[in-house]
Amino acid sequence: MDTAPSALPSTSTPAQDARNRRKGATAAALASAVEWYDYFVFGIAAALVLGDLYFPAGSSSAGVLASFATFAVGFLARPFGGVIAGHLGDKRGRKPMLVLALTLMGVATTGIGLLPTYETIGIAAPVLLVTLRVMQGIAVGAQWGGAMLLATEYAPEGKRGIYGSFVQLGVPIGVVTANSVFLLAGAFTSESAFAAWGWRLPFLVGLLVLVLAWYIHKHVEETPEFRAAERALAEKEREEKGQTTEQGAGKAKGGDGARNSPLRTILRGHLGTVFLAGGSFAVNTATFYILITGVLDYTTRELDMNRGAVLTVSLCVSLTQLVLIPASAALSDRIGRIRIYGLGAAGIALWAVPMFLLIDTGSLLWLAVGTFVASCFLSIMYGPQAALFAELFTPEMRYTGASLGYQIAAVLGGGLAPFVMVLLLETTGTSMSVAAYIIGLAVIALGSIKVLAGRARSR
Repeated sequence: MDTAPSALPSTSTPAQDARNRRKGATAAALASAVEWYDYFVFGIAAALVLGDLYFPAGSSSAGVLASFATFAVGFLARPFGGVIAGHLGDKRGRKPMLVLALTLMGVATTGIGLLPTYETIGIAAPVLLVTLRVMQGIAVGAQWGGAMLLATEYAPEGKRGIYGSFVQLGVPIGVVTANSVFLLAGAFTSESAFAAWGWRLPFLVGLLVLVLAWYIHKHVEETPEFRAAERALAEKEREEKGQTTEQGAGKAKGGDGARNSPLRTILRGHLGTVFLAGGSFAVNTATFYILITGVLDYTTRELDMNRGAVLTVSLCVSLTQLVLIPASAALSDRIGRIRIYGLGAAGIALWAVPMFLLIDTGSLLWLAVGTFVASCFLSIMYGPQAALFAELFTPEMRYTGASLGYQIAAVLGGGLAPFVMVLLLETTGTSMSVAAYIIGLAVIALGSIKVLAGRARSR
């Protein structure tokens, strides 16, 4: 499935094109990695310490539910970031929105690391925590589309899948880095010191995001597909106004007035595609956040497993995604996005029950096996996802459409998943209810994928 060319004519030399591709792909991958690192440290902290520090309550479950609800608030904010950045990114360019998203994330994450607790400033602490989490949500909602398009719109012909996977690798890199930093903070501090200040150290690393934002602003060029769309729009405007080529030269940016609103175009003619994209991906985000956040809470609080050991398993499992994600993306360049994507969704559905049966043994070995197999299916699905979503929309509305589809999935799946998991466990007393939740989302995904495949064939 490839509805738009991935390489465009260029006036630069082949060597310059290759250098720009490498620079764009590297910047996109780094932006994704540091952004997701900042986002994931909150999830880990929510499972380990934030409930007690910012939401003191009578039971540990209530505190965890409150901290996971704050975790979910970040997901609810993500579509707003996607809409705002998507609209401006389709009109003004991919790069400026990516730089803005990175800057916002760096400020928010550092702010959380410096935030006083409930014991120090009372009710203002959780209010400020929620505010900073909303900022994180807006930032990551804006970031994914910009980073994804920076990579895929620089991709040479026939390699959009593998280039898009560079951005997807930011997720496992972010998880591995976040877990590693938390493990180091725990290893070099006592339990009391970790609860008092050690947990803050991973958040203060967020300052590095600001350095990356500056680098992209100074050294990375806009994508060739966006520049080509701008030139085509400017030419169309000149023709409509009867202007000569000389009068219109150098005014590509001036086409904004003639361009329809990307958001309006999506809402009027492509909203079904957006919801199908979101429905196809919700199971992936839900299962992913259940694995890295919900299972961390469940195994340490309910199964009395060692926190450091569980974090180590999560880290090792995430490392395998560094191989599987680009491999599945490269395969999608050869045999098609939908086939690989659908295979991953089906695998998640079939493995949900066996995974929790293994986790419930309380054995680190079976925890590793259960989460590793699930991670394989997630990777198979996640690898081609960036290219698939990019190909669902044309360049002039691609940032808006792809971002909305992704962030709808994040809200319906990822943001609520850890909260739903704790709620289901408290209500039913069995992890099979969580497995049923995953299977339900997988059925929705497979239905959405089938419709998208039918539309692709009809085109």
